[in-house]
Amino acid sequence: MATRSAAPLASSRLARLAQAQRTLVASPEPEEHCELCSNPIPPEHRHLLEIETRDLKCACRPCSVLFDSDAAGAGKYKLVRERRLRLEDFAMSDVAWEELRIPVDMAFFFFSTPHERVVAFYPGAMGPTESQLELSSWKELEAANPILVGLEPDVEALLVNRARGARRQWIVPLDECYALVGLIRTRWRGFSGGKEVWQELDNFFETLDRRAKSATGRS
Repeated sequence: MATRSAAPLASSRLARLAQAQRTLVASPEPEEHCELCSNPIPPEHRHLLEIETRDLKCACRPCSVLFDSDAAGAGKYKLVRERRLRLEDFAMSDVAWEELRIPVDMAFFFFSTPHERVVAFYPGAMGPTESQLELSSWKELEAANPILVGLEPDVEALLVNRARGARRQWIVPLDECYALVGLIRTRWRGFSGGKEVWQELDNFFETLDRRAKSATGRS
């Protein structure tokens, strides 16, 4: 199966996203700064996506408000949304998953404006890797789960976890997927990942469940 590495993200950025997701607690002294105006920001903050490169930029609240419209970024930047939905009654059989041609049990999917199609990535110890998604298979999944039609291009993703017998799906902001990539990239040890990374992954998905609203994939 053809796969290729995604455009590289800085290891430090992935690590920060992973750490922010793990804590979700604002520290007394902000350690990061807005990448637009340089003002200090807390660990939990919004991000702007540079659409062409898929790079994330940290943004303070005032700058986030400025970019909270489709026209504000002039087609170059887009504010990452905050919607998190836990998809109940999601229609995807084991056969349907195999037809998506994902070689591992965890992946995220989003519509890429530059590529004019849905793309699929899976996280790994070396970072995110793109899998060559069969468009017809995605269309079938979309038809069975109409909620996927409403994914915000570039900044919202379908996140799927089927590792260790799980069968879970969410609609998440794209930076949540990058946090997952950062967690695996910075914590994975050896061939199987090690006990620590799987505990971290359990915590990641438990936290996501708490933050997400329940929705049906077929709505």
